[in-house]
Amino acid sequence: MSQAVASTSAQFWSWQGCQIRYQTAGEAGPALVLIHGFGASSAHWRKNLPDLGQSHRVFAIDLLGFGLSDKPTPDLPFSYTFETWGQLVIDFCREVVGEAAFFVGNSIGCVVALQAAVDAPEHCLGVVMIDCSLRLLHVSKRTTLPWYRSASAPILQKVLDWKPLGQFFFSRLATPRSLSRILKQAYGRKDAVTDELVQLLLEPAFEPGALEVFLAFIKYDGGPLAEELLPQLQCRVLILWGEVDPWEPIALARQEYEALPAVDRFVPLPGLGHCPQDEAPEVVDPLIAAWVAEQL
Repeated sequence: MSQAVASTSAQFWSWQGCQIRYQTAGEAGPALVLIHGFGASSAHWRKNLPDLGQSHRVFAIDLLGFGLSDKPTPDLPFSYTFETWGQLVIDFCREVVGEAAFFVGNSIGCVVALQAAVDAPEHCLGVVMIDCSLRLLHVSKRTTLPWYRSASAPILQKVLDWKPLGQFFFSRLATPRSLSRILKQAYGRKDAVTDELVQLLLEPAFEPGALEVFLAFIKYDGGPLAEELLPQLQCRVLILWGEVDPWEPIALARQEYEALPAVDRFVPLPGLGHCPQDEAPEVVDPLIAAWVAEQL
């Protein structure tokens, strides 16, 4: 990518009575919809938006329950599931983007992208998966985990369902020190974990409803898996994966995804962890741009 950058703007869109924040960059070229991971927001794409916006119309969305988007009480009337978020992305493409787009996801954002692409293939030109969540605590995968992890997961979910304890657990995580430690564990490039990043991700945690959304997702051990959605796609997929991702091991990802027919290529990213788009945008952005150009 060149050194010039596109300006970024933030706006809100009304979806089923909720306010959804999104950020944009670029005025021409193919459309990209960037979808963040758990606990993150469109701010996690702040480095990618102006760069990709040089030659694309780029949209980064705060999923319902995250960032500066509304956080309605779970099940009233929304459940925080991939089906809900997938429909949100579909409607966003229809009403805001106004044309078919490439979906680019990180972590659980990949599953959201796949769900949207399966449910409304006419709105998706292709999917870029960046360190997709393998959902190792999914109910169907627990038997593959070490006994201490498979046994402890449902116990922890039940314990956190008691709101006072769940609130205490959340309050211990939602501090600059704790979040910085978690990010440094996940990132291959530790110097990418800045005070700015910590503050951007931490600020929404103090909004009304953030605790309830967090606990709802912690208990969410069902729903679709990426390996179930990928065979249903009608478009091609680029997979980018940080080689030192401690949460979603690249060896398991290769085993699950690399040979699937929809996967155009699987690109390992040396030295990068769970969030390569933030750790090394100068590596990730050109890979996305080049692949998108090949699909047109």
